[in-house]
Amino acid sequence: MQVEFLPKVSVVVPAYNSQQTITKTIAALMGQDYPKDLFDVTVVDDGSKDGTGEVVKGYAVRYVRQDNKGPATARNLGASMAAGDIILFTDADCVPNVDWIREMVKPFVDSLVKAVKGAYRTEQPQMMARLCQLEFEERFEMLKRASSIDMVDTYSAGFRREIFKEMGGFDTSFPVANNEDTELSYRLSAAGYKMVFNPAAIVCHLNHPDSIKRYARIKFWRGYWRVVVYKKFPSKAVKDTYTPQTLKFQILCVMLLAGLIPFAAFMPVYGVILLLACAGFFMLLSVPFFFMALKKSPGIAWFSPAFLLLRAGAIGSGALWGLVRSRG
Repeated sequence: MQVEFLPKVSVVVPAYNSQQTITKTIAALMGQDYPKDLFDVTVVDDGSKDGTGEVVKGYAVRYVRQDNKGPATARNLGASMAAGDIILFTDADCVPNVDWIREMVKPFVDSLVKAVKGAYRTEQPQMMARLCQLEFEERFEMLKRASSIDMVDTYSAGFRREIFKEMGGFDTSFPVANNEDTELSYRLSAAGYKMVFNPAAIVCHLNHPDSIKRYARIKFWRGYWRVVVYKKFPSKAVKDTYTPQTLKFQILCVMLLAGLIPFAAFMPVYGVILLLACAGFFMLLSVPFFFMALKKSPGIAWFSPAFLLLRAGAIGSGALWGLVRSRG
């Protein structure tokens, strides 16, 4: 009979102004179906201005407070206190499934696996939040096909403690929760360490963007900070295991469409033809996402082309701004 792999685990949760959500996060962690003597939880308060600290202190978890320095610094501080062989990270607006720890540690039974990524779900009813979930589902389908991945998101992430320390943790020059996990993942990949995806290690996100404005703003800064990461790892701009290739072409299409609009004003016939051709190519690139959405959430699949247009425009604009700033 095979003995279940049950390593000692330390869970780290960075929190900033998380009073409204962290109760659910901690309650879910305290209710894990994992031996209580084999895991501990540390919440690092990143200088919250609300009642986050008071809420956390009501639970039997380690509470640490730092001045506001960003989630990368907060996670590193929590990891420095970890006693577990495996360090798990989740966010203060995530609710892990009852078997989350158990599923996160399963792949580590393979000694070659150094990091594990779990999956997002959401129960938010807003259309934008549901479209955001479909975006994650698109990426999850890609990751399922990869024997080794190069992206471990911190909403559901696990690392062998010795490897995390060897790599120096997260780059604290990233001041906000944006691509600091991508940068660490690319460093692990460059070092030749194996990372894997376990879609059964699920956390429910309470805070997917629920409006067009908020989604566009988030994606703009995703594009900006991804350029910062690509400057360090230029080969990843060409291909990684997490970014759909169609997204890159969609961004190019949107940028080209924006450039063709003034051209069409001076040369209407040729301009309109090129605009229509570019728009048609964008729609063609949207077909795989549309059919995936049709299977998973048919009621909103028809809105997916507009959603993809918004995504490409926001990320592309942020990336352009990142390029401009990097040359300034």
